[in-house]
Amino acid sequence: MPVEIRPSQALKLWHDVSLAIVRDHESDLSPRQITILLTVYLETPPHTVRGLAEKLGVTKPAITRALDTMGELKLLSRRRDEKDRRNVIVQRTVEGALYLERLADLIVDKGRQLPR
Repeated sequence: MPVEIRPSQALKLWHDVSLAIVRDHESDLSPRQITILLTVYLETPPHTVRGLAEKLGVTKPAITRALDTMGELKLLSRRRDEKDRRNVIVQRTVEGALYLERLADLIVDKGRQLPR
């Protein structure tokens, strides 16, 4: 069942979620980092640096920089592909799954608070 909200409500939801993330003192990821994280968790693996760069339409170094930060936060991990050593596989972590679970709960909570 589709959720029906007005554009102003959508922007309010985005604002409220973003504000809560910043105030929470937890890692406030960039839109690029969030997109990478969601892609890795919501789409079927395997995920490679090259594949993520193609999907997002950015360079491999841009993906690598984002993954460096998310790796420090333990939200994602990387390893060399044993079948093709040129590829770097991006993997899910428990910490990343928990981060997205909290984010999803936050979005649901803020969505329920939207004025009707």
